[in-house]
Amino acid sequence: MLVDLVVPCYNESAVLNMFYTEAVKVLDGIEGYNFNFIFVDDGSKDDTLEIMKRLADEDKRVKYISFSRNFGKESAMYAGLKNSAGDYVVILDADLQHPPALIPDMLKAMEEGYDCCATNRATRSGDPVLRTFFTRRFYGFINKISEVNMPDGAGDFRMMSRKMVDAVIALSEVQRFSKGIFSWVGFDTKWISFNDVERAAGETKWSFWGLLKYAMAGITAFSTFPLKLSIYLGSIISASSFIYLIYIVIKTIVHGRDFPGYASMITILLFLGGCIMLCCGIMGEYIAKIYIEVKNRPVYIIDKTNVDKPRDDYGR
Repeated sequence: MLVDLVVPCYNESAVLNMFYTEAVKVLDGIEGYNFNFIFVDDGSKDDTLEIMKRLADEDKRVKYISFSRNFGKESAMYAGLKNSAGDYVVILDADLQHPPALIPDMLKAMEEGYDCCATNRATRSGDPVLRTFFTRRFYGFINKISEVNMPDGAGDFRMMSRKMVDAVIALSEVQRFSKGIFSWVGFDTKWISFNDVERAAGETKWSFWGLLKYAMAGITAFSTFPLKLSIYLGSIISASSFIYLIYIVIKTIVHGRDFPGYASMITILLFLGGCIMLCCGIMGEYIAKIYIEVKNRPVYIIDKTNVDKPRDDYGR
């Protein structure tokens, strides 16, 4: 059976050789399977592509795809999956925070009849405290408001059957949130945990604001709760306004006219204005996603590759 390893890379020249060496060490000890590497260069600015080319020259199992610019990790994973041909496909990062040593355990799970063996991090010791806090809150929040379930610590590191891979790439949306897509397509999944490890070399490409933007994309991609929030907020304000109206009428009947109240009126107007802007912003976020999707631009554009017949140079 053939197993493809999809490895999205962005400026990973410091660690790519170490990853390849470690992965080959693990794969060469597994019998009964053939393995291919599909490295996806997401518009790197360093020597990542040159290293991929050298590895491809030395090892016929190595395939590479290089984008015309940086399209993001989601696009890189999609390109790798779309150009895979294996009976099983593994997605893992090049920084060795996804240990290749788990691949034999994943294969055992697939042999048990599962369509997916996914991993989650048992600890987050390598992350800053603030990032860990917000990450856990994100998983708790999105699982309450969305139709899919994403376990806390769930990552992209997983092995999938051909059937599941075909289902994932059939969802060709431009603004991808793979953690949600993996859950949405379903299929029997076995979860295995692993302890957090630090990057073997180089620096993380994710900033706090980048992760926050990614989290917002996930929420709007798999939940309409923010839109419903506008309804709830409007209902609460309307009810409060009606109660306040009754209070003003009774107060006027009992005490007569009372002109003071400028400060409270300004406060109420500012509050209502803020609520209106919030609701418009939420709707604008969804409209923006519709706008981007209907333009039907490609998810990625391939510049260089040694894949014989790429399934799609323009990621549609």
